[in-house]
Amino acid sequence: MNNAETEKKKREKAPKPKFNMWQNSAWMISIAWRYKEKKVLVIALLQVLFYVINTLIGLYITPTVLAEVESHAPIWEIVGVIAAFAGGMMLVNALNSYVNTNAFYGKITVRSVIISLLNKKASTTSYPNMGEEKYKELETKSTESTDNNRAATEGVWNTIVSLLQNIICFIIYLVLLSTVNVYVMLIITATSLVGYFVSKRLNEYEYRHRSERTVPGAKIGYVVRKSRETAPAKDIRIFGLRPWLTDVYTDAMRTLFALRKRAEGVYIWSSILSLVLTLLRNGIAYSYLINLALSNGLSVSEFLLYFSAVGGFASWVNGILRDFGTLHRQSLDISSVREFLEYKEPFKFDDGEPLKFDEFGKYEIRLENVSFRYPNAEKDALSHINLTLRPGEKVAVVGLNGAGKTTLVKLICGLYDPTEGRVLLNGRDIRDYNRRDYYKMFSAVFQNFSLMAVSVAANVAQTEDNIDFARVKDCISKAGLTKKIESLPEKYESKLNREVYDDATTLSGGETQRLMLARALYKNAPFLILDEPTAALDPIAESDMYNKYNEMAKGRTSVYISHRLASTRFCDRILFISDAVISEEGTHDELMRTGGGYAKLFAVQSKYYKEGADNE
Repeated sequence: MNNAETEKKKREKAPKPKFNMWQNSAWMISIAWRYKEKKVLVIALLQVLFYVINTLIGLYITPTVLAEVESHAPIWEIVGVIAAFAGGMMLVNALNSYVNTNAFYGKITVRSVIISLLNKKASTTSYPNMGEEKYKELETKSTESTDNNRAATEGVWNTIVSLLQNIICFIIYLVLLSTVNVYVMLIITATSLVGYFVSKRLNEYEYRHRSERTVPGAKIGYVVRKSRETAPAKDIRIFGLRPWLTDVYTDAMRTLFALRKRAEGVYIWSSILSLVLTLLRNGIAYSYLINLALSNGLSVSEFLLYFSAVGGFASWVNGILRDFGTLHRQSLDISSVREFLEYKEPFKFDDGEPLKFDEFGKYEIRLENVSFRYPNAEKDALSHINLTLRPGEKVAVVGLNGAGKTTLVKLICGLYDPTEGRVLLNGRDIRDYNRRDYYKMFSAVFQNFSLMAVSVAANVAQTEDNIDFARVKDCISKAGLTKKIESLPEKYESKLNREVYDDATTLSGGETQRLMLARALYKNAPFLILDEPTAALDPIAESDMYNKYNEMAKGRTSVYISHRLASTRFCDRILFISDAVISEEGTHDELMRTGGGYAKLFAVQSKYYKEGADNE
């Protein structure tokens, strides 16, 4: 199958956009209107007005002056006409320049509003959406449609203004030329249309064959990245990979040059065709005007007026067609933005029942016959789970990798809804509540946690507003991190995350774990969830960390996940998950006496650590 057939199949499979060109243009206007950027609309109308006036001045100035000369008007009258036109043109150009300068900022503001809406959607959407391919595809397209001044959500204003300018000027020229000869007007229109569509087809050659550039372009990007990254630098030097990288780069560039050469040949033919059609169009029109001047006594000023209109009319036709094409492409991008913003939410948020927890209240979570299967999976990750988390209880969830431990935690936290069964909070299905309110019931530390590019205090409080510094210091102290933080130049105001701040503080793995403990303590929610947050630590450090969690979690319901069974012996109850079900349940001693899967796994791990200690 050749590239043309491949691209055709892709277009046939591509889903039709949910919103059309007119709906998306109206949506952009509504965004400017609703978010107090009405000046964008006013400025756009002024841009159109001043452009049309300036075009008319340019069209009529020379014929009008010639008409005065032909009528033998006094010199002062001719000078007055010239001065009036020149003054009008200067005034309009000055106003147009002022308007164009101020148009820039309003368009950026509207795009910034849309970026803010996208960020809000991404950070508040239902958690399952983030794993869906359609959602991720729309998110990527939305980002591309808002990431610079030329992107659709800002560039569309220029297109709308240009389209209105071309349409109004087209109508004016249409009325003017229709008084000469309707057939001439039709010939000009027809040749302009043919020239536009043929040139468009030829000029899109490179776009249609863009798939041929994908692989060599990716190879070039790969070589450039790997040549500059630190991680592969050792391999490149030790194994002598530089010649291979050079060959890959050279072959890819040779392929791109060949593609470009073919494209340039097509563009040359496009230019030749455009020139031929222009000569044909202008030749017919100008021949007719010359005939009128010779046989019907068309004045010089009228000849010049119609002569200028013929050349301008074709440009308006081409401009309208070009702008509609641009607006259509931009509309596809804007449609992706709107589809992302309106992506369906499986959870209830503001439309759910409000939920406020009492710091001293008693809360029970119960899973009734809960099963969960990931999209496109062949079997359940968890099957028919029945579990009750009682107030103040400490529960450990253990099992081999892939057993379903993290999935169970995500169901408890409300990050997923079960595909079968119910999750109940004090007997009420959590799907009835505002899910954001339900999330407030949990302090959680996950294995893949994140340090925000803010201060130590803000990382603990998870906000930069109204931070209770006394509480931050207390939580830092309980987490055993006071000495480290107090040693920093800015102490609790020290910045973290060097992705943003070059002078940010870098914490060690253990220090970061303790900071996460302080964060969990600061929130002080009824439920504490720990999903293997210490997996990167050695067994002794992990045991110490879990003991600290145990001390700090008194009075709260706690769920601990660990792949090291010895770390969770202190828990009231241990759940051993295997084959998507809770296969064993009880205290450490009870499970050891039964001699089941938990006891066997514990024995294997104990032997491993004992052998390691003996070797040391």
